[in-house]
Amino acid sequence: MRLLIIGAPGAGKGTQATAIAEHYGIPAVSTGDIFRANIKGGTELGKKVKAIMDAGELVPDQVTDEIVADRLGADDAASGFLLDGYPRNLHQVEALDSYLKAEGLSLDAVVSLEVDPELLTDRLLKRAEIEGRADDNEETIRNRMSVYISQTEPLIDHYRQAGLLVPVDGVGEISQVRNRIFSALDARA
Repeated sequence: MRLLIIGAPGAGKGTQATAIAEHYGIPAVSTGDIFRANIKGGTELGKKVKAIMDAGELVPDQVTDEIVADRLGADDAASGFLLDGYPRNLHQVEALDSYLKAEGLSLDAVVSLEVDPELLTDRLLKRAEIEGRADDNEETIRNRMSVYISQTEPLIDHYRQAGLLVPVDGVGEISQVRNRIFSALDARA
């Protein structure tokens, strides 16, 4: 399966992506994980990305497009993948569509985790306390929500029109949300 998972920051994409990938035997490809690994490794990309993320901004499309295309070309992604955190805007949708078309591939579904933004702000503030994440203060979180709404929500309309959108209520216990996702994806198979 070739899947995307989308949703606002803090909606649980990363948590659910791991379970979905394991369930369907495909790699979870998280742009956030790729960026954080580069930050931890002190690479040039990592230094650049850290400054951008600390300001609550998104990494430029061209950088992200190249990283994703490179990752999807890896052997373990040949039979499918789950993208988490990409695409975030219509430019990235076009870049992904172009890549998939060039490879003779297409998406099977786009899981959209739906959670109220105020609930997400509270979740992210709690996560910041627990994990000590510098990129999760209230001002930065609200900026990320604003950027998400203006740049990423149009993807929902795009994928709905393409018949790929699978909306899932993202509120509840992790296992409840996971079961909703599996049920919705299995119903499409």
